[in-house]
Amino acid sequence: MDRIVDIATDGRHLSIHRGFLVVESEHEEVGRVALDDVHAVIVHAPGTTWSANLVAGLAQRGAPIVFCGSNHAPVAVTLPLVGYHAQNARMQAQLAASKSFGKQLWRRIVAAKIEMQGALLAAYGIVGAEAFPFMARRVCSGDKGNLEAQAARRYWPLLMGPDFRRDRAAEGINSLLNYGYAILRATCARAVVAAGLHPTIGIQHSNRGNAFALADDLVEPFRPLVDALARNMASEGIEVLDPHAKRQFARLIAFDLRVAGEASPVSVAAARLAQSLARAFETGRAELALFEPPTPTEWAAVAHVHDGDEP
Repeated sequence: MDRIVDIATDGRHLSIHRGFLVVESEHEEVGRVALDDVHAVIVHAPGTTWSANLVAGLAQRGAPIVFCGSNHAPVAVTLPLVGYHAQNARMQAQLAASKSFGKQLWRRIVAAKIEMQGALLAAYGIVGAEAFPFMARRVCSGDKGNLEAQAARRYWPLLMGPDFRRDRAAEGINSLLNYGYAILRATCARAVVAAGLHPTIGIQHSNRGNAFALADDLVEPFRPLVDALARNMASEGIEVLDPHAKRQFARLIAFDLRVAGEASPVSVAAARLAQSLARAFETGRAELALFEPPTPTEWAAVAHVHDGDEP
């Protein structure tokens, strides 16, 4: 079972003991999770300490540790150096890919993101959603027309209200979005490494200090899943990132999406997308295993992720 381990309280020490991630406070154990069940560790508390063998144990299992700033956005991440058995060959193919090929891949990713945005708006019955499928079809190689930005300018006011502004440094709904995106970015980073690709070499994102560049490319179509959940929380007056909200976002990785007609959890859909990207680099065919937008009923389920008892 994939688990997101969130560390938000200062003074916690993380270590490994007999195959378990152990969390201690003042030398007293406060929790443990089997390492094989850990999908990712999200650290918010600046006073957290950890053992080196825990970092190594998580890396061996492909589980990233994501360190977040005060705005809940990632500032650093640990990732394994060795993953897929054919890693070297795939990284060489990734490095050798031409800019024009990268632009073809980016067109497909942007079109998928805009389709997801339109599907979410349509599920809410919002006037203006009908423009998004048209914009998705107009995306060209490399998104030269900047349809991604045009869609975003329409999308956020329609989804969150005319006064909303997407700001990573802001509190409220923006902090919810930051946290949800951090989980999906960690999921995509894990998938990228498992596929034998290098996460810092992006298709479109190329910031020299961004360890998530390729993960940031692949996460784009998944983002509206977080948006749907954040919008629902805001409608219920929830704008503080408390443990209840974190558990709901963490459960998104288990939400089913349809890939080639088959239902797969978000974590598996991300893995399939990353594997298809690796094959695309190797074959030179810009074909990606992108998932289908949820139906209105499925969107309603995303917005009301079950929040059962934590073990």
